[in-house]
Amino acid sequence: MFRGINSATLDAKGRMALPARVRESVQVHAEGKLVVTIDMREKCLLMYPLFEWEVIQRKLEELANIGERARLLQRLLIGHATDLELDGSGRILLPSMLRDFAELKKKLVLVGQGNKIEIWGHAAWHGRMEQWLADESGLVASFDEFTGLSV
Repeated sequence: MFRGINSATLDAKGRMALPARVRESVQVHAEGKLVVTIDMREKCLLMYPLFEWEVIQRKLEELANIGERARLLQRLLIGHATDLELDGSGRILLPSMLRDFAELKKKLVLVGQGNKIEIWGHAAWHGRMEQWLADESGLVASFDEFTGLSV
């Protein structure tokens, strides 16, 4: 559903306008309803159409919450999950707690990941890109193994 990279901006009130292509997809496939939560591995947010998030939440809830790892997953992912809806201008209001977690400022980068979009601060995204590309030997080997192609 989501692929590609887009830039976006955050206004003074914490609202982010979705790019037209993304907005249209969210309207058609998710009736404008989204869920945003934290990423546990990176300083970014994960934005899912509501129906995609519900599948993930069910899986998280099925984990035996006696185990420490399962409980942590539930606490962090479900605990931070926030229901959002596109306003009439195609914007969503990102809660300040989530903006603070991902260190989001004015300039944002949206990265399509199939069933979700990662929301990154501009500086964080470019910093991580530099790190990932600096270690490209492992990345290229993984790509070759996964696809059977050689780059």
